[in-house]
Amino acid sequence: MKNFKLAAGLLLSVALPSGAFATDLEITHWWTSGGEAAAVAEFAKAFDATGDKWVDGAIAGGGDTARPVMISRITGGDPMAATQFNHGQQAMELVEAGLMLDLTDVATAEGWKDKVFPPSLLDACTLDGKIYCAPVNIHSPEWLWLNNKVYTDLGLPVPANWAEFVASAPQVEAAGKVPLALGNQPWQSNLAFGAITVGVGGLDLWKKVNVDKDMDAAAGPEMAAVFQAAADARKLAAKSTVQDWNQATNMVITGEAAGQIMGDWAQGEFAVAGKVAGTDYTCLPGLGMNAYLSTGGDAFYFPKLADPEKEAAQKRLAALLVSPEAQVAFNLKKGSLPIRGDIDMSTANDCMKKGLEILASGNLLPTGDMVWSPDVQTQAGDLMVEFWKTDMSAADAQAKWVEILKTGL
Repeated sequence: MKNFKLAAGLLLSVALPSGAFATDLEITHWWTSGGEAAAVAEFAKAFDATGDKWVDGAIAGGGDTARPVMISRITGGDPMAATQFNHGQQAMELVEAGLMLDLTDVATAEGWKDKVFPPSLLDACTLDGKIYCAPVNIHSPEWLWLNNKVYTDLGLPVPANWAEFVASAPQVEAAGKVPLALGNQPWQSNLAFGAITVGVGGLDLWKKVNVDKDMDAAAGPEMAAVFQAAADARKLAAKSTVQDWNQATNMVITGEAAGQIMGDWAQGEFAVAGKVAGTDYTCLPGLGMNAYLSTGGDAFYFPKLADPEKEAAQKRLAALLVSPEAQVAFNLKKGSLPIRGDIDMSTANDCMKKGLEILASGNLLPTGDMVWSPDVQTQAGDLMVEFWKTDMSAADAQAKWVEILKTGL
């Protein structure tokens, strides 16, 4: 297993071709919040420094909004030069259709198979032995973010786990605060449910349901407890009326809300606001109940282009995205973990160090993207939206959820 070194010398990357090959490339992504924009600017700055030009094609609204636009352009004959997708199966149909550039020669030259960790990040975009993506980070969505001042002002200890958070909610609410911030974007309620599944149900239950596809476990009493916990969380978020995830994060930053279940990308928003991890806010991976990470995150794919000069620039960009310098600069701003373990992350904050320690321990889970088909994920996501927005009972939601999972067997 590779070790993540928090205080090691930064390795030199393979030299990239210089500005003699200057080429403009349009890159699409959905990183538009303050913290995200600061992070992606690091990639753009590094690429521009080579003499090539990063032409930014940010699409607001998050992945659910951006992905259909990206896919439509690629299949419709108007491809960008590079585009963000999450790790998993999101781009596999495009790869199978022959629309994505084979990056195996870049991966081989740069030694990605020896450097990218965990190996599942490359496996997720490998078809017939060929590599089609450049992974750039690891994002785990199952974190609980807390505003320390909300609790100290109430004379309460900052919760150390989900159970303590729920127990303190009545006092938080009595003080006029929203216990749990949750935006109205559909994926946020799905993310919250996934985090509660492991936080309350545990790692073994998650694996039984999602890896072993054990439908008895999905329909059993342990999952019933998870759905009831989600129903309880729904009440805690009842007065959260914002739309976007970063607006919900801002509720925590400003003290309007006590906490939020959100991925580690929330760190970027706290950083932009000048907040210090461990002092101003607390981060609890696995909701403080189960210290683990799911290996989600982002990768860039490169649609095939007719221009050989642009193809050469695409490969230069792919190599740069995985290079040590770009990995450090981007992930420190993004709040995500790097995809290689041989770089210096000694300046990481307390929250990122927690993630690095878990990653080094190997306490990892695949994401839903890697274990269920897009159709199952879509149906389950729709169910979660209905569940969080209505008074659907926990038992009814569980029964419908099991039927959805069975369609993916």
